[in-house]
Amino acid sequence: MNYVVELCNITKNFPGIRANDQVSLQVEKGSIHALLGENGAGKSTLMSILFGLYQPSEGQIKIRGNTVEISNPNKANELGIGMVHQHFKLVHNFTVTENIILGCEPVNRFGFVDKKKASAEILELSHKYRLNVDPDQKIENISVGMQQRVEILKMLYHDADILIFDEPTAVLTPQEINELMQIMKNLVNEGKTIILITHKLKEIKAVADKCTVLRRGKCIGTFNVKDTSEKKMAELMVGREVDFNVVRNDEIKTKKCVEIINLNVNTPKKGISITDFSLELYSGEIFGIAGIDGNGQEELVYALTGLIPIESGSFILNGNDLTKENTKKRFDLGMGHIPADRHKHGLVLDFKLKENFIIHAYHTSFSNKGVLNLKKIDEYADRLIDEFDVRSGQGKESMTRSMSGGNQQKAIIAREIDRSPELLIVVQPTRGLDVGAIEYIHKRLLEERDSGKAVLLISYDLDEIMTLSDRIGVMYNRELMGIIEAKNADENEIGLMMAGSRLEDIKHVK
Repeated sequence: MNYVVELCNITKNFPGIRANDQVSLQVEKGSIHALLGENGAGKSTLMSILFGLYQPSEGQIKIRGNTVEISNPNKANELGIGMVHQHFKLVHNFTVTENIILGCEPVNRFGFVDKKKASAEILELSHKYRLNVDPDQKIENISVGMQQRVEILKMLYHDADILIFDEPTAVLTPQEINELMQIMKNLVNEGKTIILITHKLKEIKAVADKCTVLRRGKCIGTFNVKDTSEKKMAELMVGREVDFNVVRNDEIKTKKCVEIINLNVNTPKKGISITDFSLELYSGEIFGIAGIDGNGQEELVYALTGLIPIESGSFILNGNDLTKENTKKRFDLGMGHIPADRHKHGLVLDFKLKENFIIHAYHTSFSNKGVLNLKKIDEYADRLIDEFDVRSGQGKESMTRSMSGGNQQKAIIAREIDRSPELLIVVQPTRGLDVGAIEYIHKRLLEERDSGKAVLLISYDLDEIMTLSDRIGVMYNRELMGIIEAKNADENEIGLMMAGSRLEDIKHVK
């Protein structure tokens, strides 16, 4: 068999945890090989070893049949291995070209960096692999999906033919995910080999040839994707049967909890971001906002949470006017927030896990006259870790930066749901989570709703919106296109609104 990559009995130990335990993996040339596992199963660690970011405690690596030592990413690049990380490694005020050539800048005969030549080569690669990237655009001015294409171009520019994708769809819209799947197929048709780290079963079924499952650091087995159902893959991944059906109680809307009245928001970079946006939320309901990313959802959330000012209009929570209040005051008056960007707005990465858990309440529930109650903090952290299955090398003492992306997400969700605020603003809650964690988080959000709380859910996963919501609103071009009762929701209608049709116009055509 023509194996381009062989990992033989790889073990990797970190303080307090064995991330990989005698893992073996064989990848055929010209294939897409998926690496499937729960959050913290050891997938990213294993691929970081292949890319030279970590050194194995035990085991051997073979590339194209030759035993190699990959001491750093430069050595991996020399061997034709490239990696697109879950959190992109791009300089935002550099152009696409400047990012791609960073560290290996071509020079002309006068010793100056030859950006023009590099830009032409990048454009040629972009056309060849149908990536449609403009080499002269600045990273800060392009979409997240396009940034990912830049990362792919970076690998191709360095002549990589073994491409590692780490959770590549975690931040993409459904349309961008479909485009990425096609790009992967194009790359394989051109002779590349892809290792895809993921927990999304639909995507594995869509593109992968083979799949290896990791569970708690151990290899459970490798199988042909076409012969294996999604249900079976989920079972292999979490070690038990996963129930994809969500049980909903009858509608229990009680009192009006939130009033958003004629909200207008301007942002320095984008100008007008929200126009005359009005919405009422009730205690005991989940209101889902659907729409393609970039249609004002981010600015709406920032305005409601106090991260950007409200130009005009009102935001009222349980009779309290929060329009001009700062973020802390809003949280104190009953608001919670699970943000889209867990690093920027969800966590202090250089704090310990237990410190992140108490970040909203250290000055009230966990201290007395300015002195922290360390025993109470430890007990609280242990309970959340156990309840939400947050995995890390040193438990509550772990530095949050060292945790996997999925477990960082679970930590934020644990903190915000446990506070049980009157209004919980939830953005992409299951991004980066495995099916077992998604099942649990959906259950907990429904429990919040059933206990009489209001949940505003913003998600780019239409299945998630339709599964959890009582009512669904669709945002397009900074406005609300209409509101539908979820029990009467039609995916085609929602799709038309996501593309810019108003609900009344769709009803009129019918």
